[in-house]
Amino acid sequence: MKIIVAITAASGAIYARQLLEKLATSEEVERVAVIYSSNARAVVAHEGERMPQSPKFEEYGNDNMFASPASGSAQWDAMVVVPSSVGTVGRVASGVSQTLIERAADVMLKERRRLIFVVRETPYSLIHLRNMTALTEAGAVILPATPSFYSLPQDIEAVCQSVTERVTAMLGLSGERYEWGK
Repeated sequence: MKIIVAITAASGAIYARQLLEKLATSEEVERVAVIYSSNARAVVAHEGERMPQSPKFEEYGNDNMFASPASGSAQWDAMVVVPSSVGTVGRVASGVSQTLIERAADVMLKERRRLIFVVRETPYSLIHLRNMTALTEAGAVILPATPSFYSLPQDIEAVCQSVTERVTAMLGLSGERYEWGK
């Protein structure tokens, strides 16, 4: 699989780190395009996260509209915006494509490929909900960064892992996950 990971300036860089760690070690993943929004690196640093490195990762500037994720002919299989700001959700829902993140998301929608927004905001306003509805109607998946507690997590890594595992499941990747009733 070829997967695009867009990291926006929403709080929750731990989700991006955990996802990149999983993608780096997955035998099912061939390439990962990594795109940071203009303020994402500052939030990542503020939250004390360090993103993993991998030969699979190809980083693109968010202003690079000639990068392969901007074109449907590049055949990226899926895209995850993690964490996703509601501003990014709103711009994509409105069809605005002024950055590579927005254009790549637009490409996923028009090509009918998997697009997942790990929205990290609370509470939601009516505008946020309408934008998420528009994206869902267009074929995207809204996967709020809402952890579960069934597995009785013992630390923040385990709490956040419940969200990351849902993302990898939505991507169709195999791997160990908590299953209710086991």
